[in-house]
Amino acid sequence: MDTNDNEHIQFIRLAIDEAKKCIPTPTAFCVGCVLTVPGPDATPVVLATGYSRELPGNTHAEANALAKARALTKEQLQTLIPSLAPTSSIEDVLSSANIYTTMEPCSVRTSGLAPCADAVIAARNRRCFIGVGEPDDFVKCEGAQKLQAAGVEVIWIKGLEQECLEVARRGH
Repeated sequence: MDTNDNEHIQFIRLAIDEAKKCIPTPTAFCVGCVLTVPGPDATPVVLATGYSRELPGNTHAEANALAKARALTKEQLQTLIPSLAPTSSIEDVLSSANIYTTMEPCSVRTSGLAPCADAVIAARNRRCFIGVGEPDDFVKCEGAQKLQAAGVEVIWIKGLEQECLEVARRGH
């Protein structure tokens, strides 16, 4: 991590709070996600949050946060990021975003939906902060490797692994 360790821990804790909103199921994890962008004076601003199964369609936390960010209006974006150029699109904003997730973004979906690692890569998020690696409960996950191979900086947040796993496995 860098000099903003407390800031990163704060956003992972916010992602844990998101994960706690998830309705547990025995066949999936409860994951939370937070997207941040540089705000005034480079202080991070929360762009969007998400949690597993928040939106219809067996959705995952990262995909939900990205969908909610993409649903923001130009006016909402301008309010969150006053320095945003009027010509900037949400895709421009996402390319400067950090993503914080309680669990490693999935690289395989047994449901046939697109993996979250692919969604993060497509959004061109620059850094992905992860609370814990995905255990092999359901699939063998290679999300972090996939992100790194695509040029996304992966940062593992240390010290909250047990808390992230306990929330993730609620209902198991």
